[in-house]
Parts: sequence; C-alpha cells; structure tokens
Amino acid sequence: MRRRSLLIAVPAGFATLAACGDDNKSDSAKASDSASPSASATSAAPPPKIVDGPLPAVTAGTKFGEKPTVAKGTGDPSKQLAVKTLIAGSGKTVAENDYIQAHYLGQIWDTAKVFDNSYDRKTALLIQLAQGSIIDGWRYALAGKKVGSRVLFSVPPTWGYGTSGNSQAGIKGTDTLVFVADIQNTFNASSSAKGKNVAQSDASLPKVGTNTDGKAPSIDVPKGDAPTKLVANYVIEGDGEEVKADSSVLVQYKGVLWDGGKEFDSTYGRKALTSFSLQQVVKGWAQGLTGKKVGSRVLIVVPPKLGYGDNPPPNSGIKKDSVLVFSVDILAKM
Repeated sequence: MRRRSLLIAVPAGFATLAACGDDNKSDSAKASDSASPSASATSAAPPPKIVDGPLPAVTAGTKFGEKPTVAKGTGDPSKQLAVKTLIAGSGKTVAENDYIQAHYLGQIWDTAKVFDNSYDRKTALLIQLAQGSIIDGWRYALAGKKVGSRVLFSVPPTWGYGTSGNSQAGIKGTDTLVFVADIQNTFNASSSAKGKNVAQSDASLPKVGTNTDGKAPSIDVPKGDAPTKLVANYVIEGDGEEVKADSSVLVQYKGVLWDGGKEFDSTYGRKALTSFSLQQVVKGWAQGLTGKKVGSRVLIVVPPKLGYGDNPPPNSGIKKDSVLVFSVDILAKM
C-alpha cells in the first residue's frame, strides 16, 4: 500500500464522477492509514498571532527541494504560530482555499522525532489550504507565501491536532509541531492547462476551445453518431509527468452530453477545482487520463459502458446510456 501524508483529508471529488458500485478503498480513503497534517475534527480556534520565533535550525538539506534535517527545539516553543521564510520564492502567491503542491517534513519540537515527510515518498503533497482539509497551522503559515519558497514554522496544539493529539503519529495533545514546507505550486479556480495546442482535425469528434484564461472552454459536439469506443485526445499537450492508473489528480473540467451538447457538470461553474483518485471515478475517466501528461487539456468521449450505462446519478441530467463528452485540464498529480 502506498503510504500517504497525514496532512490529507479526503479530497473533494464531485459526486457525478464517482464510480458506481466500486467498494475498493481509494488512495484518498487510505489517507488515515498514515500520519500527516489532515484536519482535526475539532479545529475551530481563532486565528493565531504570527511571530518570528523561536524556531529550531535547519542543519542539513538546506536547499529548496532537499530533505531537511531540523534540530530539536530548545526551550519553550511559542504558544502562537512561529513562521520564518528560509528561501523566498518568486512565483505565484498562495491564498487560502488554493490547492498547494509542496514537499514537507514534520517533527515534534521536544524530541525532533520526524513523524512524517514527503521527501522519502518522492511525491509532493497536493492539498487544499481550506478549513477542514488541513490543520489550521498550515493555512495560516503558508497563505501569502510565494511558490518557490521554503517555510519553517511551528504549530502549537491549538492550531494542530488539539488536546487529543494524533496517537497514530505519536503526537501527544501537548506537542508543538515543527514543519519545513517547500512550496512547489499553487492552483485556484482560474488555473488552466499549460502547453502546446494540438490540431483537432477529426470532424467527427467534438472540438474543444484552447483558451487558458481560467474560463470554461467551448465544446462543440458535431452532428452524427457518437463513437462507440473511448476517445482520449490531447487538445493542449503539457510537459509534466504522466498520470498513472493509481494517481490522484487535480483538475478543471466541463462535461456535456453528446446528444444535444447540454452541459451537466463543470468546475468552472462552481469556481472550485476538483481532486480525486483515478480509482474513484468512472472507467472512461480513469482510462482516458492514464498516460496523459500533467499540464494538458484532454478531450474525453465516454461511451455508456465506460460511463454510467443504465444507472446514471440521480438528478444529474444524464439519461440512461448517454455518451458523455469532457474537457479536462490536468493541473497536478500525486
């Protein structure tokens, strides 16, 4: 089983994409099998005061992206949120409710015991800086920082795991936590694919708009019969890593019906990105996105046997045996 970060709560995937009758545990559902900054159920403290220290030193692995070694805390930690930018990035500014992609290490102030890190997994954390998704210390420490920054911060129980701690990670209810986070990227509702446009020369297939301004692309469905097999074509080809069958992805998407072209679902309309494991969604999505590169926009045409068949989600606007057409921007993977 691939170990996941304790920071993670279950990603927010829209219900209409969920695979019907699939009782396999997804990566997201397995998040509780490991230790990380997932949100505490009782996290509702008022905002902390941001202070400069005290903070322990990073003694090795001091470059951005390197696994750091952090000294044990000395003396009493702050009862507020101590935050220090060790490396100032020059990328986009992180805002609350953004999804961030970051490598991190977490340890306990008093003992320097490392309870979780993403560097050893070689997979950056991808999570939303939103209340209920991550411990509040992360929300307050990283909002306003820039992509490319390395941030060192300490989190007292009030904005961490509370008085109950996290026994799975060996965190007591009195422990102050120390984190180093390398912010690799940030995404919000205006994020789009980035890459080179790919010719859409097959007149029998839908044509998808190539705008990358964060607005929903057009999807023009041709007249005529829908394909009977899955279609998964680049509209914009990115240059990121390839998505694997068990990857979790962060996407913008829009879905329309082949019959009539009516939109039935869209992240653009909700102004909210969606994150999910490919093991959680309909087979057409899972197969269509596997092997595609991060940064891409993909046209997916899903025949009924790889979609919802004769069992579409209630109140979705999808009729039985509908052919579905999607434009999907793959923003990130983990």
